Amino acid sequence: MSSTQPPKTQLNPAPFVGAEANHPAKIAEIKPILVRVGWRNQLLVKVTTEDGLIGWGESGLSGREGAVSATIAHFSNFLLGQDSRRIGRIWQECYRSQYFEGGRVLTAAISAIDIALYDLLGKRLGVPVHQLLGGAQRDRVPTFASTMAKSTEAIIADVKTLTDAGWTCVRTYPSGFNDSEVFEPRATLPQAAAELMAVRETFGRGLVLGVDMHHRYSVAEAASFCNMMPAGTLDFIEEPIRCETPEAYATLRTMTDIPFAIGEEFSSKWEAARYLEAGLTQYMRLDICNIGGFTEALKVAGWSERHYVDLMPHNPLGPVCTAASVHLSAVVPNFSWLEIRQSPVEQLGFHDRGLFPVQMEMDGPNYRVPDAPGLGVEVSEDLISSTKVDDVEAPHLRRPDGSVTNW
Repeated sequence: MSSTQPPKTQLNPAPFVGAEANHPAKIAEIKPILVRVGWRNQLLVKVTTEDGLIGWGESGLSGREGAVSATIAHFSNFLLGQDSRRIGRIWQECYRSQYFEGGRVLTAAISAIDIALYDLLGKRLGVPVHQLLGGAQRDRVPTFASTMAKSTEAIIADVKTLTDAGWTCVRTYPSGFNDSEVFEPRATLPQAAAELMAVRETFGRGLVLGVDMHHRYSVAEAASFCNMMPAGTLDFIEEPIRCETPEAYATLRTMTDIPFAIGEEFSSKWEAARYLEAGLTQYMRLDICNIGGFTEALKVAGWSERHYVDLMPHNPLGPVCTAASVHLSAVVPNFSWLEIRQSPVEQLGFHDRGLFPVQMEMDGPNYRVPDAPGLGVEVSEDLISSTKVDDVEAPHLRRPDGSVTNW
């Protein structure tokens, strides 16, 4: 029997650096940074090249930042030394170079790195990111604003504040979404329907009105809710049920004609395709910090365009996510409104100007399309390193019988 040992499998090949191995655009460091902003954490990613240029990205998997940080650290093992300009290839290597592809943790990490690489490339070339994506198709990016008021009167007051300030699209949440640990889905529905009917009666047909159900309901509960309101009350209903089963949405589609806004949980074009091909979403709510950054978001945008579905991007995070979302929204032809969480009725503190001294600027209800190189965001690293990060866990809701239900 031969004593010769078989060659070891090469599990960690040398990084691919392309033809210009000594180019200063090579990645020198990829650093995840957890920062406390407002009442929640944000996971930023700082990518530095060998010539000292910095790009910023952000991950969208709120509440599970530790898992994403570990994945980014793993990716760094084979990304250091690579050419930061080869963004599409880096995306493919991160996604394909393991047996178990995909999933929200992996794509949240890929998203942050992809966004940072686009920020880097824009800065390197002296152009805004939207120029790298084909150029802006609009001069401004319209937004929709939300109210989380807890009574019909307060909701109407918030909507008036928003419409007086120029917003034409407003989203509400059922006032039954409170801070209690006990949530009975059916108990919230009659009041939520009454609130929406009151808003429609007060503001007429000119207002685009939607509601976010936060995927807390079953098909039967969501159908009952839709049938409580006169036709034309709602222009869209967002995430009434969870997204794992498109067939469930197909069933709900037969029970209501209210347009669906779905997609913030999607982590790939493959997930989005099931809804687009079956006509199960009328607004694509993709999140650029979850779905795979600019590289994947543009593919979903094109697929959506084929089906005459407009993007209504999810944007619940901080200035880096907002900037990336503005650049994406500026370049796609099929666009409706970008979510905003810094309206006159919802100042959550996620866009702290001390931590982020340069960020996207608004003109009434619209974001201005930026012309600064890269994303157009600056981060105060000294200040973010001094923030106190606490564990943030979403409420663990239960029904009155003690069983667990969706948050």
